Amino acid sequence: MVGVEGLAGRQLASIGEVVEVTADAGIEVWLRGGWAVDFHLGEVTRPHVDVDWYCWRDDADRLAALLFGRGWRPDPRLPVNVQLDLFRDDVEVSFAYLAQDADGRVAVGGGPWAGTPLPAGMLTGPAGRIGPLTAPVIAVAAQVEFKRMYPVWMPGRPRRAKDAADLARLGATPPEHRPEATAPGA
Repeated sequence: MVGVEGLAGRQLASIGEVVEVTADAGIEVWLRGGWAVDFHLGEVTRPHVDVDWYCWRDDADRLAALLFGRGWRPDPRLPVNVQLDLFRDDVEVSFAYLAQDADGRVAVGGGPWAGTPLPAGMLTGPAGRIGPLTAPVIAVAAQVEFKRMYPVWMPGRPRRAKDAADLARLGATPPEHRPEATAPGA
């Protein structure tokens, strides 16, 4: 990508590659996490360790085969039943699995939270863009919910500084920084 160098440039190139490969194969994917924030905002806002995606669990094997054919390799440190984690050189990508629950809602598709419903409308937001590169991203409201709820869903793990910064960039205030409502007559 023009103007973006180093690891961020290679990560952006991987995003373009995944978008192209999945579009050609008819596989739906959505950026999530920090890169989704950046694509919502239209610029690279901070360094990223990896590129996080969602994909349907039923597409994961076909997606893996397509990316293996392009030099991506599985990360042997992580269990494939939870999500698909791949790397090529110094770029890491992960695909968290999606499924539908009995009521047709989008739900977690693998791991200990499999079957847990995810935010309504999560997959219906507009595509994001950085420069000429367009990518499907989860809806801003879902991204904000995930960033806000991280310390609630992961008790004992404090809010990560990068999540607080992403919330500020998206114009969302973390719960611990919101003014408390005052009761009438108080």
